[in-house]
Amino acid sequence: MRTNANLMWLLGVFFWLSAAGYTLWVVIDHGWDWGRIEWVGTVAMTLSGVLAFFLAFYLGRVHSAQGAELPQDLQNADIDDDDPEIGHFSPWSWWPFALGAGLAIVFTGLAVGPWVSFLGGPIALISIVGWNYEYYRGNFAR
Repeated sequence: MRTNANLMWLLGVFFWLSAAGYTLWVVIDHGWDWGRIEWVGTVAMTLSGVLAFFLAFYLGRVHSAQGAELPQDLQNADIDDDDPEIGHFSPWSWWPFALGAGLAIVFTGLAVGPWVSFLGGPIALISIVGWNYEYYRGNFAR
């Protein structure tokens, strides 16, 4: 995490130097006619630098508060050292496919005509309920 914070500090400095160089280039190109200078690039690069500095500060504070290095930051760590339980998934379930199809019909209705959304809405609703309750009935009931 310390490496990430250092990269963000470096990126923030890069953006600010790029903003200064861009501004100087635009001023030289247009002369000193302030009405013709384009400021959007300068503002965008300056704010990108501010964002990078915010991220660097946050990552530095998190690194100092966590007390130790994370497993992915250590050279001698194994894959299993940073392998958290991320939940239970059903590889045989068809409910996600049905939900995706129902939402595809709903969003197609937003583009084509509102009446199509009324056809996809019940499909999406039934799919959400079915996906939530698939372990209460049948072979996989608990």
